[in-house]
Amino acid sequence: MRTELFDYLLPQERIAIRPPQQRDAGKMLVLSASPDGSASHDFRDAQVNEFVHYLEPGDLLILNQTRVRQARLKARRPTLPGGGGGGQVELLFLNPLQEGRWEALGKANRSLRVGDRLSAGQEELVVRARDAAGVLEIEVQGDLESLLVEEGEMPIPPYLNRESEPQDRQRYQTVFAEHLGSAAAPTAGLHLTEAALAQIQEKGVEVARLTLHVGVGTFRPVGVEDLDEHPMHSEWIDVSAETCAAVHRVKSQGGKVWAVGTTAVRALESAAQFTSEPSKSLGRLDPYRGQTDLLIQPGFEFLVVDGLLTNFHQPKSTLLALVSALTGRERLIAAYEHALNHDYRFLSYGDAMVILPENRSEVL
Repeated sequence: MRTELFDYLLPQERIAIRPPQQRDAGKMLVLSASPDGSASHDFRDAQVNEFVHYLEPGDLLILNQTRVRQARLKARRPTLPGGGGGGQVELLFLNPLQEGRWEALGKANRSLRVGDRLSAGQEELVVRARDAAGVLEIEVQGDLESLLVEEGEMPIPPYLNRESEPQDRQRYQTVFAEHLGSAAAPTAGLHLTEAALAQIQEKGVEVARLTLHVGVGTFRPVGVEDLDEHPMHSEWIDVSAETCAAVHRVKSQGGKVWAVGTTAVRALESAAQFTSEPSKSLGRLDPYRGQTDLLIQPGFEFLVVDGLLTNFHQPKSTLLALVSALTGRERLIAAYEHALNHDYRFLSYGDAMVILPENRSEVL
């Protein structure tokens, strides 16, 4: 699949720099799933607070309960005896490795080298390794998690072109976040409020949870001409036996499984890939806990997910390819053109899109 097929022009002014005043105050574009591209290009402009109306009693809504770590940390190089050295370094901590060591990215005026010593708060940090891609292995003398709580900043996406602000600590986190470990938010979930989740359950919709810790690779554009050659980043997921049982129960009773965000899609469909005898109609799914590097693109057969709440994604991204697999590429690009022509806000703090399950398009 050629990467250029997932390209579109995104003006800088259409990127939402800050969240809306209220989580559910954004717009929501509604369209039906059509992976074969046969459906018409009819869309409906709605509001995020209308999402509950597209769910039906007996459906299942699945949330990614990962919690974003305040993983961006400002550190300093030591000052040399003659007065030289010093200087600020920005670190983005990704994943814990062995005891006391972390994988991280670094940004500084002078490249970080193996053996460099840094200070942050009362802690000392030492660069122990650096790979060809510039990913660092950093040894932390004390408790990094405590240091990040005290000194760290929310790792808001680089395309926002601004420093993290106090409101980001709350707004770049879902209201259902529990398990600490993400380097980025599962942004479709930012639209949901506790009141909306209560209303959804009161309607007779079951809610289940899983965990996918979002990696920094989610921000990296595809840099190859053929999407199949893209080195897909790996992320840690946990799809529990309880969530698998909920999928089976709802599917076997004729309900639809909805994912909140592409991260939930990736986790569910990854678990299906590791299931011995998956069944699309019955939703047989085995629990899975571990890494996934699943790439979803047009032609992919979805075994679990029927409907999706998602955001508008970057051009030439694997997230755009994933959504295209559910809607059909031409239909999705047409939807993005509609959104651009109707003042929708894009990316992490932007507006939403809901993709209806098959046989629910009549609501359009």
